Amino acid sequence: MFESAMNFISTEGISIGIKIVGAIALWVVGRWLISMVGNLIHRALTTRKIDATLIKYLIGIIGVILNVVLVVGILGYFGVQTTTFAALLAGVGLAVGGAWSGLLGNFAAGAFLIILRPFKVGDIVEVNKNLGQVKEIGMFATTLINYENVTVIVGNGKVFGEDIINYSAQPVRRVDLRAQLNVTVDPRDAMEKLQVAIEKIPNVSMNPKPGVTILEFNPLGTVLAVRPYASADNYWQVYFDTNAAIARIGSENHWPAPSNTTIMKNTP
Repeated sequence: MFESAMNFISTEGISIGIKIVGAIALWVVGRWLISMVGNLIHRALTTRKIDATLIKYLIGIIGVILNVVLVVGILGYFGVQTTTFAALLAGVGLAVGGAWSGLLGNFAAGAFLIILRPFKVGDIVEVNKNLGQVKEIGMFATTLINYENVTVIVGNGKVFGEDIINYSAQPVRRVDLRAQLNVTVDPRDAMEKLQVAIEKIPNVSMNPKPGVTILEFNPLGTVLAVRPYASADNYWQVYFDTNAAIARIGSENHWPAPSNTTIMKNTP
């Protein structure tokens, strides 16, 4: 038994040792080449000003494919039937793909978000009924910070599969407010005073200019549409300051509050 083992080692040991050393060398050289390919692709895409997240996606995918090819090549060097291994790998890939179909869908949607760029980090958006500022566009999910300062993570498949409302796409957006006047208040005088007050609110855009106009009439009196414009970052500040201006102008001019009592007093 011992002599047989020694004979096997003396006859086959050198060959096996050479193969092991060769496999290690192939692995080291292969990994170096894969790293070099990744660096070359990164440099080429960066020169063309491709989005950094998309570059990371592409390099990651190419790296996985090249590593699989390297492993298959090393197994073939050892005499392993790589066709059987490839078939097994394909079967595993199908099983994993079926189990992770949702994640793969999110991954693909993330790539489209990076390529088509319906929004970018920092934009105020509404996606999948979630409103907030975009903090991160990840490989599988997009992260928002909503107005309650709560982190909301939405799968990219849901982001790309639903309507996307980007409130930062235009320089300014309109603030829509209503001012209900008492039936005894002169709407023309109210419009003039509100127009002056709103134009003085910080961060209100003058292009287009804010507007105050008659929206409708109801039994309580005239309803004014008060519509300043502001950037997405200043929207809520202008919204609240406009409400405060309406209340202040009403108080300074002693406008009575709309009520059914006033209607009854003015009815002949």
